[in-house]
Amino acid sequence: MLAFHNKDEIKAEYLARVRAHEAADEIIHGKFWKNGKGCAVGCTVHSDQHSAYETELGIPRILARLEDRIFEGMANGYSKEFPAKFLSAIPVGADLSMVWPRFALWLLVDEKHGVIRFAKKDSAQWIAIHRVADLYRELKDWDKRDKDAFKAASAAAYAAAAYAAADAAYASADAASAAASAATATASAADAADAAYAAYARQKSFNAQADKLLQLLRTA
Repeated sequence: MLAFHNKDEIKAEYLARVRAHEAADEIIHGKFWKNGKGCAVGCTVHSDQHSAYETELGIPRILARLEDRIFEGMANGYSKEFPAKFLSAIPVGADLSMVWPRFALWLLVDEKHGVIRFAKKDSAQWIAIHRVADLYRELKDWDKRDKDAFKAASAAAYAAAAYAAADAAYASADAASAAASAATATASAADAADAAYAAYARQKSFNAQADKLLQLLRTA
């Protein structure tokens, strides 16, 4: 699978589409596609089908789900720009199969942004995160050692592992919010400040995820 099916005109068509939706203020949270408005995915493929990214755009559906989740977690201003930035970052003809493993590895064990920050060292959770990270590290390196081995791997097993890890990885933003609230919730008078800081921490986390994803797409 090659990005935009290796055709410049496909990228140009869909990029023009999302930019038109952005200019018309039709990119919104919480709705896939209805009455000419929708989320990042909806305004890209004019449906609620993540699988359409593969058939129409040559982009793995897991990256569509990742774009969707990040978009929904971002603040309005930046989120409306994200669909166009997502498509713009992808080189025509790129093989995007390794973007998700690299992103998952980063989100699991990165010292600054990874979920490993919320696990006590040597705890069961800490060990489990590192074990999953080791598997993604191996998967990430298969393209260097043996692309045929990667292509021959069970698609069903890979998808199941990917989506399971995605659920765990996405929880990092919520964990950041919870940690921020718990750390400062020392009195009822601080509740409003806690909520504001938690929301800030959550949006900051999603912004960091967006930046990392765009970086990986550009270098695919």
